[in-house]
This record gives sequence, structure tokens and C-alpha cells, in this order.
Amino acid sequence: MNVVEKSSEGLSRTFEVVVPASDLQSRLSAKIEEIRPQVRLKGFRPGKVPAAHIRKMFGASIMSDILQEIVPEATQSTLDERKLRPASQPGIEVKSDAEDVLKNGKDFAFEINVEVMPEFEAADPKKLKLERPVAKVADAQVNEALERLAKDSRSYEDKPKSAKSAEGDVVVIDFVGKIDGEVFPGGSATDSRVALGDGAFIPGFEDQLIGVKAGDEVEIKVTFPADYGAEHLAGKDAVFEAKVKSIQAPQESKIDDSLAERLGLSDLDALKEALTKRFEQEHNQASRMKVKRQILDQLDDMHGDVELPGRMVETEFDSIWREVMAAKEAGELEDEDKDKSDDELKADYRTIAERRVRLGLVLAEIGRNAKIDVTQEELARAVNQEAMKYPGQERQVVEYFQNNPGAVQALRAPIYEEKVVDYVIELADVKDVTVDRDTLFAEEDEAPAKKPAKKAPAKKAAAKGDAKPAAKKAAAKSDAKADAKPAAKKAPAKKAAAKKD
Repeated sequence: MNVVEKSSEGLSRTFEVVVPASDLQSRLSAKIEEIRPQVRLKGFRPGKVPAAHIRKMFGASIMSDILQEIVPEATQSTLDERKLRPASQPGIEVKSDAEDVLKNGKDFAFEINVEVMPEFEAADPKKLKLERPVAKVADAQVNEALERLAKDSRSYEDKPKSAKSAEGDVVVIDFVGKIDGEVFPGGSATDSRVALGDGAFIPGFEDQLIGVKAGDEVEIKVTFPADYGAEHLAGKDAVFEAKVKSIQAPQESKIDDSLAERLGLSDLDALKEALTKRFEQEHNQASRMKVKRQILDQLDDMHGDVELPGRMVETEFDSIWREVMAAKEAGELEDEDKDKSDDELKADYRTIAERRVRLGLVLAEIGRNAKIDVTQEELARAVNQEAMKYPGQERQVVEYFQNNPGAVQALRAPIYEEKVVDYVIELADVKDVTVDRDTLFAEEDEAPAKKPAKKAPAKKAAAKGDAKPAAKKAAAKSDAKADAKPAAKKAPAKKAAAKKD
């Protein structure tokens, strides 16, 4: 096999590989001898079919299989001999005519087009200077959480039928919504509980239920917000004919041992300890995220001259751009992007794609130098965690990962990244800086002055408080069934851009 490097430009390499016909014929003869004992043909004893006869009848088919084996073998050996690390799957272009190779005994020639990983020296993690924000869990924070738990766990009791509703009460109603006198799909509900003052329903809905009493029949007139999630309702005037079934008043819930017992803990001290530990975990996670952001920003600055594989950048950009276009179509672009042309957006997000590729290469190089790897145990744990998200389908999820190496790689990548980040933090010069909780959890989208730190808006994180779909201000899309309650709900809340560098 003869290999010649035809071109070398930047990170792109092109090799011409020629496999002489004599080598092909030798491999063909060896393959025929290998399979001859298993060949069964009419007129011949088992295993006694002449090699020449097998060559005549099946030679072209066998040679085709040999060529398919040669291409990956030759490609890998070409890269290995030159110690090249491909940045993406090599492209193969066959130059020979199939007829000439298979039937006329000609040489087999093909080209390998490959983009290789850049060679560079990764920064020494010891040179990084980081500030780690730390915030202690304050007693006020725990007390506030206790008050919320007490409020959320309080019971409600019916008021006397003559008593009127007030803010803080729950009004139980049946309602039918109409637009232009016609009942609309998803606009009706039975035994709907409306907590007055919670702001769970669209503006004006709850206000018109203040001062009612059991047995009242009221008309609630509202206008759906212009950006309401269900497009067929957005901006429309609606009337809800409601019948009040009961008024329930909240009962006092004390912060004592009984509150802890209702939550499955032994006493109030145990509840406070559990809350403190939970907050400490939240603080530690937020602190780590801030440090990681500093690491990424500093590494990006220190490796700005690293040559980037074009295909990797294009792949990353295409992924981001699909998300940006989806966000644009859904009306969810960030404010700073709404007035920009597609060309301007492409320029911005290509810079982001380049940053992500650059940081991926740098982290990979740091990990390679430190011999960091992801163990099978860690991967198995990640697969099991994914499987636990789908109760009753755990086996199918595990089998999916077993049969899809690409899916396993998708789990491996973030594990590897976090291990490298841990390694960097361990070696870097890290200074703890005491801050308050608000500073610790402050969003940093506006913090970096450089454009590359901007995030693509399309991967959205659900807004906080989305645990109760009936009351949330979310869902850009909602079907008729889900509209039964959202028909009276607030407009969609804008989702926060996912943080991924």
C-alpha cells in the first residue's frame, strides 16, 4: 500500500492511497482459502470446491468486501503512522473505477480528506487566579424557608355561606369561558380552586372574585394578554360565567415540631438542619458555577490564537443556529437580538461557536496531559441516572444506551468536562471571597464584556415555579386539554437562556 500526502493546508490534510492489484489478489486468495472449508456448492463435496471456481463465481463479491475492509484499515494506519488526531470523521473519495478493480484487476486508489486536531500547549492550571464566592447560610434564610413551608402546608376550611371572600382565601368555582358568546375549547373547569392574591390567573380574573360568597353566580370579564401561549386566545376578550361553590379560609400553621412531623422529620431542629444542608448544597453548586465561568473565560483569553478545525466550528454553529431560528420563530429571542439581521446574528453566534470549540479543545488537552478519563463505573452511574428519569422504562433506557455508542458519548462529555474543571480548580490559585446570597445567585449573562461569553437563547431552562402547570405563566404551546385551566392563566413567562459555554 502506497500513501502520498497530496496537500497540507492549515489543519486540512489530503492523502492518496493506492493499493496495488497484487496486494488485492493476495488478500483475495487468502480470503478464498479462509472460506473454502465452509463453501457448499452442488456437484462438489463439502469443503472441496476448487479455489479457482470460488474465485470465478464469487470473486467480485469477495473483492468488494475486501475493499470495504481496506478503506478504514488504511485510513487508520495512515493517521497512526503520522500520529495525527482527526478532529472529525475523515472523508473518503474513491478514485478507481469499480469495474477495473473488481473485474479487470487494476490497482485500488482513494483519497483521505481529514481535518486534524491543532497542536498547541495548554495553559498550566497553576497560573489561573480564581475568586470563589462563598455565602454562609443565614438564619433568616432558614426562617424564611420555614415560613414558606408552614404557609404551603396550611389547611383550608370552609367559611360560613354568608361570609365573603377576601385576599388569601381560596374560592372553589365551576366556570365556562366564552368569546363572542361562544364557548371555546379548554375554557371550562369544575371545582377549580382559585387562590386569591397568588397571581396564578390572568390579570383581573382573581380580583373579580374578591367579595363573593358561596352560591353567587358572577361574570368575570378579562382580556387575554397579547403574548398568551395559546395563539387562538391571545389578545381576545373573554367572559367566564362562574358559580361559586365555596369559600375557604387558610388556617394558621405553626412553625413547630408538628410541622416537621408532617414533612416526615422527627422535630423542628431536624427540619432546620435539613434545610441548612440543602441550602449549603445550593450555595456550593452556585459557587462552583461562578468559578467554572472564570476558568472558561481565562482559558479562552489564554488560547485565542489556537487554530480551530473548520468542520468542528461549522457543526457547532449549525447546532446553535437551529436553536436561534427556533427561538426567533417562537418569538423568544433575547431583547438584544430582536432588531438584528440574520447576518448580524450569524456573526455573533459564530463567535460563540468558535469559543465553545476552542474551550472544548483546551479542556480536552488539559485532560489528556493529566491523563484524565471517564471510568466505566462513572458511565454506568450516568446511564442509571438517566434510566431513573423514566419510571417503568428503565430497562429500555439502559438497552438504548447499550446499543447507541453516540448516546453514551453524549453522557461521557459533560462528565469528562467536570472532571477536568475539578482538576483545574485543585491546581489553580483560588481565593475565597465572602458574598451575600443575592450576589452568589446573581445572573452573569451581562457580566462579561466580551461577546463570546453570550449564550445562545434557544436552549431554554424552565422558569422557576413551573411545578404547577395549572398556575404557571408558561408554555409557548398548549393544547386544548391543557387549556382548561391555562385559559384563565397569565401569559407565558420568558425563559432564561441556558448557560453553556
